[in-house]
Amino acid sequence: MEWAGEGILLSTRPHGESAALIEVLAEGQGLHAGIVRGGAGRRMAPLLQPGAQLHLAWRARLEAHLGHFTVEPIRARAAALLHDPDRLAALNAICALLRFALPERDPQPRLYAVSRALLDLLAGGGDWMARYLHWERVLLEECGYGLDLGSCAVSGATEGLAYVSPRTGAAVTAQAAGGWAAKLLPLPPLLADPALPDDRAQMRLGLETTGHFLSRVLAPALGERPLPEARARLEARFG
Repeated sequence: MEWAGEGILLSTRPHGESAALIEVLAEGQGLHAGIVRGGAGRRMAPLLQPGAQLHLAWRARLEAHLGHFTVEPIRARAAALLHDPDRLAALNAICALLRFALPERDPQPRLYAVSRALLDLLAGGGDWMARYLHWERVLLEECGYGLDLGSCAVSGATEGLAYVSPRTGAAVTAQAAGGWAAKLLPLPPLLADPALPDDRAQMRLGLETTGHFLSRVLAPALGERPLPEARARLEARFG
């Protein structure tokens, strides 16, 4: 059994004396693990950093086996972010959440494309916070828990949206919320529009809202596992 294609490196850890066990989000294969011979050695280890874009060839005797990867680096991303802790925290959160949320070997073409574009943006510079919040929305949606932020669930209005229902994930205007506003989640413009410029205060509110659905809805559906620490570290940077 074998396949080849591109993928995003999500994690790596030593395996035996010199090999590495890696997990990737592959373009056509979804979340996939395998062993890289020599991956923990001095030549390969610096190339196998989370967020790296790789050309992958996987082979195993049977499809159910862990199998082995041969890898060729296409683009490193983490090294370019060492001077920017916010962006590096976002990269680490992306890799950790993908490993946390996705089933193995289930193709995720939309999520792969959105993840690759966001990682390229993080490494290349430019405003990224709204795009990150959009990415978390896509992750929730692809896992079956999308947010409905296009119109008010009460009035149908598309203007003046200010809150999100913590139960349904639907948007609500300030007027429709009335006395229930204190029990609703914030809907900052940055969460609704991925084209908006960076705003740290809005990013904090957006992470609070998406974090509610990640931890209170998605995580219980996956067996009550806590969210990865990398996601908490990202949110803490905007606290």
